[in-house]
Amino acid sequence: MTNIDDNIEDGPTGAILLDLPSPYQAHPCGLLHLPRFLAKIRKHLQGKLPPSYQRNFTKGFDGFLCLHLGVDPQEVVDCVKKSSSEAQLNDGLKSLFPENLKAHVWNRKVVQMGMSDMALEKLEEIKADLGASARSDLRSFADVIDFDERKIQ
Repeated sequence: MTNIDDNIEDGPTGAILLDLPSPYQAHPCGLLHLPRFLAKIRKHLQGKLPPSYQRNFTKGFDGFLCLHLGVDPQEVVDCVKKSSSEAQLNDGLKSLFPENLKAHVWNRKVVQMGMSDMALEKLEEIKADLGASARSDLRSFADVIDFDERKIQ
């Protein structure tokens, strides 16, 4: 069942937000996943982030991104909360984040997360939960997110 107003669909793992950016989408500063994290923060602040997303909010990719940047996820949430425009948000993030973002290092992690021997079992478990066990094209957690949110058919 789809709720068109909120771009939410019921799925096997709970509510699925169909309007979040892909983890593969880069922010103008060059970091993958950052637009997605910012979009989830906005939904959270509006009280529109479903429980299926709340359980990993500021954890998972969000937390790993903040760990990479050396910032607390709550600092990013606060930055979004205080910003009244995209320009103000970008200025706030620029002052919060380190000067050298090492985007190439982070982006490689995003693309490869789930490909290690240790993570493959979890990746296969998630694919099974989504009814996608036979999908050999879903090779990373970012792929599975895009599949779950209907960005990959």
